[in-house]
Amino acid sequence: MTGRRTGETEDRLADLHLIIDRTAGGIADQITRELREAVRRGRLAPGARLPASRELARDLGLSRGVVVEAYERLVAEGFLISRVGAGTVVAPAAGRTKDFPERAPGTGARRPYYGRRSTSPDLNAFPRGRWLAALRQTLATLPADALDYGDPGGVRDLREELAAYLRRVRAADVTADNLVIVGGVAQGVSLTVQALAGRLPQGRAVHDLDWFVDRIATPVPPPGRVRLAVEDPTSLRQLPLLRAAGADLVAVPVDGDGIDVEALAASRARAVLLTPAHQYPTGVVLSPGRRAALIEWALATGATILEDDYDAEFRFDRDPVGCLQGFAPDRVILVGSVSKSLAPGLRLGWVAAPAEVAEAIRLVRGELDLGSPVLEQYALADLVRTGDYDRQLRRMRREYRIRRDALVRALAEHLPEITVRGVSAGLHLFAELPGGWDEISVVEAAQDCGLDAERVTPMRHAPGPPAIVMGFARLPAHHASETVRTFTERLPR
Repeated sequence: MTGRRTGETEDRLADLHLIIDRTAGGIADQITRELREAVRRGRLAPGARLPASRELARDLGLSRGVVVEAYERLVAEGFLISRVGAGTVVAPAAGRTKDFPERAPGTGARRPYYGRRSTSPDLNAFPRGRWLAALRQTLATLPADALDYGDPGGVRDLREELAAYLRRVRAADVTADNLVIVGGVAQGVSLTVQALAGRLPQGRAVHDLDWFVDRIATPVPPPGRVRLAVEDPTSLRQLPLLRAAGADLVAVPVDGDGIDVEALAASRARAVLLTPAHQYPTGVVLSPGRRAALIEWALATGATILEDDYDAEFRFDRDPVGCLQGFAPDRVILVGSVSKSLAPGLRLGWVAAPAEVAEAIRLVRGELDLGSPVLEQYALADLVRTGDYDRQLRRMRREYRIRRDALVRALAEHLPEITVRGVSAGLHLFAELPGGWDEISVVEAAQDCGLDAERVTPMRHAPGPPAIVMGFARLPAHHASETVRTFTERLPR
């Protein structure tokens, strides 16, 4: 190992080509970033052996703990594999990132693209090593019978682990018996709306052939409808799903305190779907007063609150707030997933509902697709049980806060005319544009620079000022300033 020159700002390690700026602080972050990029760009090939943490620390003139922290982060992310007695090597699955399109529109050059949706997490941070270990543990210890057709409501081990987790972290009132595993929030919301609309079967749980015989002889209930309130503005992607599930939608405005409960009461809705932890797209957190009024409305009218626990795991500037379901479990149905905490592609989520709704969803899973994949459920249960799921959340919460701060600073420096809101939680920010600015042109300029952005106007029912949603989860902090500067230069003036 060579290359350190005493007293100089930059340290170069010839074997790894690390560049450390001692004046910038965050040395562990710098080492992590440098090694991560070396793996992504192919400079460190899969299987390559890294120097021992003590050796690297000595050559860089740093404390060993700093290097150990960087190595541990990369092991957790799945870039490295570390075994006692075998050293630290680049993981076989690691390599060049594919998170870059071939060419920028209208140019001959490649350009980075940080995210496909403003709500997407950093998929490079998925804990591949730990997930692989959990799958191996599952395959090594799982009884053969566990691979047979099981409870369509989900593996019991996972439901018990998630119920305990939701009680501890989200103050939910939930047990394994009223928790159903589903294929993500989208499926959970769809099945719940169908249950509220009377479209799902009612009856005993799926256990034997007699149940199927009874179901064959039972007439299918006629399609029902439910008057469902949704937040205004709200995500466009969910609207067709809700209508197909049997919802007649009514828009209820959102202000700085969250959904307008008085307007909700006047809407005559029998149910409401909302994101109280971090509203999409505005980023508003439902205020304590509105939370109390919402629960009071549901109890007084017998209506149902469908709580999408969107972004609840990523809180930055506020103390964690318990879910609404914990206050009124008979009137609130909680839906969540690992799409932001781990990856959307896992398609693992849950519904915590009153017994009759949970049973209806369990029944329809038995008729629809016989439930979710088993191995992934046991792997997730292992992550929750061992505390690795909590550790992944804490690590990503720190990283996302750094990225959020970097983007907010860059926007304040280069585009002070934009008003940034909704940054207390989640993976996106809400950017209000000056009057007269064209959302389409702004979004095109942002995407052309590699920023993920979406227009807000199509998400509105009532007219509102121009605004865009910007994601920061996949934008490295050290790229934020330059990316926003380029964005500023390309804006139509």
